[in-house]
Amino acid sequence: MTYDRLVCANCAAPVNEGRCPVCRASRARLQQEQEQGMFAGLNPVMLVALLVVLLGALALLAHQSV
Repeated sequence: MTYDRLVCANCAAPVNEGRCPVCRASRARLQQEQEQGMFAGLNPVMLVALLVVLLGALALLAHQSV
């Protein structure tokens, strides 16, 4: 999730402006989550689904090359 559209419940300002301590803490937490990596935000079900799709594509490609 990006924080550019979130509104702080404490000060009613956009979180990305960091007007209050709550905004700054939320902004820092969201920035840290975004920096963790490409697959950090995916839940395990999405990772399994991605793996199944990739394996299906690989099987289709192997079948077409025979």
